[in-house]
Amino acid sequence: MAVLDWLKTALVSIFQALSWCAVALYDLFLWAFGALIWFVQWLPMRLLGATNESLPVGTTARRAFDYVQSGAQSFFDGLSALLQGLIDVILALLLRPPGTNWLTGRRFEPQFEFWTEHIHRLLIVALFVALAWVLQRNWKVCLIVLVGFLFILDQGYWVQTSESLTLVLTSCIVCMGIGVPVGIWLAHRPKLYAWVSPVLDLMQTLPTFVYLIPAIVFFGLGMVPGLIATVIFVVPAPIRLTYLGISRTPAPLLEAVQSFGGTRRQVLWKVELPSAIPQIMAGLNQTIMLSLSMVVIAALVGAKGLGVPVVRALNTVDTARGFEAGMIIVVVAIILDRMLRVKGKS
Repeated sequence: MAVLDWLKTALVSIFQALSWCAVALYDLFLWAFGALIWFVQWLPMRLLGATNESLPVGTTARRAFDYVQSGAQSFFDGLSALLQGLIDVILALLLRPPGTNWLTGRRFEPQFEFWTEHIHRLLIVALFVALAWVLQRNWKVCLIVLVGFLFILDQGYWVQTSESLTLVLTSCIVCMGIGVPVGIWLAHRPKLYAWVSPVLDLMQTLPTFVYLIPAIVFFGLGMVPGLIATVIFVVPAPIRLTYLGISRTPAPLLEAVQSFGGTRRQVLWKVELPSAIPQIMAGLNQTIMLSLSMVVIAALVGAKGLGVPVVRALNTVDTARGFEAGMIIVVVAIILDRMLRVKGKS
C-alpha cells in the first residue's frame, strides 16, 4: 500500500506540474513583454546617467522563486517523495539485511538470525569486489577495493559511507538518465547545442553554494535538496561527453549503415552508441567523482553521509575527526575510480 500511495502521489504531482507549466508559460510571456518595454525605457536613461536604478537581478530572482514555489509546490512535494523513496531503498540495501521495518530501519529485526547487519556489511563488500572483477578482470583492482572497504569498516564509518554512496548512486541514476538522452538528442541538433552550451557552462561555473538556496526553498532540509544541488552541478558532464561521443562517430561507419538501408534507430543502437561507449563511461566516471565532491557541501543542507563529520570537525576544529573523514572520502573516490575505468571496445 505504501508503494501504491507513493506512485499515486508521484503521478498526481506530474499532472499538476504539466497544467501549471501551461499557465507559467503564459505568465512568462506577459512578464517578458512588460520587461522588454521597461528595459527599452531604462537603458537610455541609465547610459545617460539620468537614473541610478540598476537591473533588478536579485529582486527578479526572488520573485521568480516565490512564483514557482506558490504554483508548483505540490509538484516539488511529489518529486521529493519520489527521490526520497529511491534514496531510502538504496540506503536500506547497503545497510540492512531483509527483515521487519527494513526500509525505515526503526526497530529493525533481521528475518534470519545468522544474517546480521555485520554479516550484511561483509556481503556488500564481497559484492563490490565481485563487481570490480566483472568490470576490470584485474585482481589488483579487486584487492584495492577489498582493502579500501576493510579500512572503512575498521574506522567505523560504514553507515556514513553508505549514506554518501546512496547520494552518489542516486545522483548517477538521475544524471545519467537525463544526461545520456539529452546528449544524444543534442548531438543530432548541433545548432541547438550551440545555444545550450552556455547554459551548461553556467551550471558548472556558478558557485555550488548558490544551488543550495533554491534547493532549500523548494525541498526543505535533508537528502533530497543535497541530491538536487548535486544533480544541477553534475548533469552537464554526461550531457557533454555523450554529445562528444555521438557527434564523433566515424563518418564511414554512418555512411555504410545508411547505404544498406539502416533506419535512424538502427544507426543509433548499432553504430553511434557502441562508438560512444568510451565517452559515456567517462561521463559516468565524471558523474561519480563530481557527485562525491558535493558530499561535504550537501551536508550543509541536512544531507547525511561523510560530509557531516567533516562539517562538525570544521565547526569544532577537530583535526582528528576531520582527517579521518577526509581520508574515508579519498578512499571511496579511489575505489569508485578504479572500479569504473572501463575501456570501450574497439
